[in-house]
Amino acid sequence: MKAKLEMGPRPFEILLVEDNLGDITLMKEILKMSKFPIRLNVVRNGSEALDYLYHEGVYQDSKEPDLILLDLNLPKVDGREVLAQIKRDSLLGHIPTLVMTSSKNEADVLEAYKNNANFYIVKPMDMDHYMVIMKYLEDFWITRTNK
Repeated sequence: MKAKLEMGPRPFEILLVEDNLGDITLMKEILKMSKFPIRLNVVRNGSEALDYLYHEGVYQDSKEPDLILLDLNLPKVDGREVLAQIKRDSLLGHIPTLVMTSSKNEADVLEAYKNNANFYIVKPMDMDHYMVIMKYLEDFWITRTNK
């Protein structure tokens, strides 16, 4: 008789669209502290983000993210255009997309919400504030998916 393998919950899939290596490293470290299994997928520009979401090129086997963390100021395809394209697409528009950027520009905030961003966060400057964001991600987004 074969032993039955116990499978835990599937990892919560996060797509981080970020070009700053320091921010990527910090996010990886913070997510390691989560009480939930999380798979962080990172792309470094807007073009890669769209390839990932549409399973093109090297991302043919990518999984649909449960959550997208999107910087606005990206090389190749700007994050504003990535957000607009995600939310216009009937197959992607349901994915919660949180803009996480250094821009405090009111026009950027208004445009992000006009393009149906689910939340707008100004990147914190220190680890303590990143931890606050992680708690928010767990409490509001990840916990709802893992119930």
